[in-house]
Amino acid sequence: MQDTYKTIDQPGEEVLFKEKNSKFFGYTFPVQSEEEVKTILDQVKKQHFSARHWCYAYQIGTKNKIYRANDDGEPNNSAGMPIYGQIQSFDVTNILVVVVRYFGGVKLGVGGLVTAYKTAAQMALEESEIIEKTIDSHFLIRFDYKNMNKVMRVIKEKNINIVNQTLELDCLIEISCRISQKDEIFNAFNQIFEVSINEKED
Repeated sequence: MQDTYKTIDQPGEEVLFKEKNSKFFGYTFPVQSEEEVKTILDQVKKQHFSARHWCYAYQIGTKNKIYRANDDGEPNNSAGMPIYGQIQSFDVTNILVVVVRYFGGVKLGVGGLVTAYKTAAQMALEESEIIEKTIDSHFLIRFDYKNMNKVMRVIKEKNINIVNQTLELDCLIEISCRISQKDEIFNAFNQIFEVSINEKED
């Protein structure tokens, strides 16, 4: 089971590709939701208010990926899909790639546009620091304070990451582990008397 994915942690450097007087500015942004995409696009449009087109593609998610590609007034599939093709080519997710075009007076034709948007997206991704992250499952462990040592021993033995915890008479600890270790971790806690473990829904 694949338990890692590639993404970026911070926006990449701005890149510029020129073709027959048209300028194509390429950007990459880390995103977790479609709401974030809208906010970032608004900022890019303000920054490049005199541009002709703000084309983009994004992919979000690890298990169930969602994506969208937008031509923003360019001929059908001449901008958004070439950008999305580069997201697939670099095998990244939780990412937004935007290419802003300033028209230079010379029409490029559909083939020329496809090449220009693809190249600007590729350059933007090459300038981004792509990192690998683990796909994690989250569990909620509930237990009485008297069982604290048993729970903490398993957490320490298996080197489990604690996301947050409430340690009172009734204790609650949220943990995360790589998805490939999910069954092993669940069974380790499920065997302890008076300790309940449930997977946290996304």
